[in-house]
Formats: sequence, C-alpha cells, structure tokens
Amino acid sequence: MAEIICVIGNKGGTGKTTLSHMLCQGLGLLGHRSACVLTDTTREPLKPEGRRYITADARTPEALTKVVEKLRTLDEWIGVVDGGGNRLETDRRLYALSDIVLLPFRESHEDIRTVLRDLDQFPRAYAVPSQWPTNAWQREAADRSVLQMMRPYRHRILNPVNALSASKLLLHRTVADQLPTPLANACRALARQVLEILEIDQGDTGILACDSDPAVRLSAEEMPMRSMRAGTETRR
Repeated sequence: MAEIICVIGNKGGTGKTTLSHMLCQGLGLLGHRSACVLTDTTREPLKPEGRRYITADARTPEALTKVVEKLRTLDEWIGVVDGGGNRLETDRRLYALSDIVLLPFRESHEDIRTVLRDLDQFPRAYAVPSQWPTNAWQREAADRSVLQMMRPYRHRILNPVNALSASKLLLHRTVADQLPTPLANACRALARQVLEILEIDQGDTGILACDSDPAVRLSAEEMPMRSMRAGTETRR
C-alpha cells in the first residue's frame, strides 16, 4: 500500500508546489516510485516527461478521491499531494487521508507564527524550512528566529531546503532529461529525511558525493519522534 504525504499549510507563498516536486524528484533519484498529485485549482498540470516521477491531476474532490484510492492499491509507491495554500478545509481533508504532512515555511516571523498554529492543529505534521537563505548573515538570523520561536517543536522540524534558483526548472511544463547537480543533491537530501520518518529503506542508486555529508541527514538527537521503530510510538 502506498504512503501518502501531503504538503499543506495555511500560508501561501511558502514553496509547497516546488517542495512537492523536489521531494518526488528526490524519491525517484533514490530509486522509489512516486506520484506528485496536483490539487491547486489555480495551477495547470505538468507533463511527466523528463521527471523521475509521474504527475496526477486531482483538482476536483472526486479526482482526488480516485487518485488516492488508486495509490493505496499500489505497493511501494509514495504519493505526494500538493495542497496549495490558504485552504483550511482542504488542508483538513488532506491531513485526514495522509500518513504524514509537511508544512513548508519561510524565515519571516509571520511564516513562523503560521506554521506554529498548523503544527498545533496537525499532530502528524513536520515543519520544513523552505527557500532558506544561503547568505551567511541572513541564514544566521533565520536560524536564530527558528530556535527562539520554535524550540518546543524542534523534534518536528526537518533540515532546511535552501533557496535554489534551479528548483524552478521542476515547475516547467516539460523538464529536461538532465537537471543541475545542485538541484539533484537538494532533492535527494529532502527525500532522505522523509524516508527516514516513514521508516522506508532509502534504496539509493547512484549516490552523489555530497549525499554522504552528515549535513543532509538528521542526527540521532534531532530525528523526529515519530521515526522511532514500530512499537515505541503509534500514529495519531
């Protein structure tokens, strides 16, 4: 039976669609089969050519039900549902059908306050620092804000996904067969974290040098609580 991951959040402009496609691309690079499911009615479906994953159009409630039901019948697949933004009722519905939820947020205090509310509302959710600054001064300020405002939720925060201009290539209607190496590395790093939470073997095929960098993996102390082995914790 497929695992379902929903990328949601009450704040718009946090990079949910980009993150969804990066995650699917990373899963594909690690040898996993996945589908990126579009639910945002303001966006057009993207073609699967050149991607390491398939795309699915589920912009109506009926289509979403059919896509999720189909995915649930497929062994060793992972469905990543792009939830769009500012749709609280849709977020609640997606949360109900998901195994885990990802909540992208940016470094502004407004984003952090919003994701804190979402973390309270969705117990199976994990916050993902998205489009995170790479400038040293900006990164230090952003990390400090997270440390100060989100300390009680540290076990539910993944490593940041840095701002990367090449990530926009995944949102082209059709993508090239070869994408930039930094983008591939970032996609793999994100996928590794999610696979650890889901307790799925990473099954890497063709590891790039930087994939073994400890910076792209969570330390034992920082691993989300939900990733403990079965029997020590049950899903809510």
